[in-house]
Amino acid sequence: MNEELQKLAYKAHSKKRDFKDAADKIRKLKPARADELFHQLHEQAFAEINCLECANCCKQLGPRLTNSDIRRLSSQLKMKTSDFTAQYLNLDEDHDYVFRNMPCPFLLPDNYCMVYSSRPKACKDYPHTDQKNIKSIINACIKNTETCPAVFYIFENL
Repeated sequence: MNEELQKLAYKAHSKKRDFKDAADKIRKLKPARADELFHQLHEQAFAEINCLECANCCKQLGPRLTNSDIRRLSSQLKMKTSDFTAQYLNLDEDHDYVFRNMPCPFLLPDNYCMVYSSRPKACKDYPHTDQKNIKSIINACIKNTETCPAVFYIFENL
């Protein structure tokens, strides 16, 4: 784990109680208001934070790949889906396909994604702070403060 990620994880861990308190306040809001607040903070966070300077998610978190993701990636790489699966994927304990190794095999040294236009849906949606019904994933968002500076920013500003 790189030094910046360790620092972020430490800061997030030290603020976990504050973040849980903020989540409790979010849970008390009407769903539309909770979403509006998160979406505003999401926009602010990503106006200041450049994912290409970080790529912690691509280095540390393995997305779940759907059959559609596998077909799309296989096609972009001009591989049979069975060959793609055998080369890059494992089944996890929940019987979901995940990358065999991390960091992501498609993460380039400059933090760009080699398969960006075909990336898995989980990658497109991460860190999920702009989705509807944010209250349903608030605990996952708290966990993501340890990996994603943007999510940390959101919780610090709640």
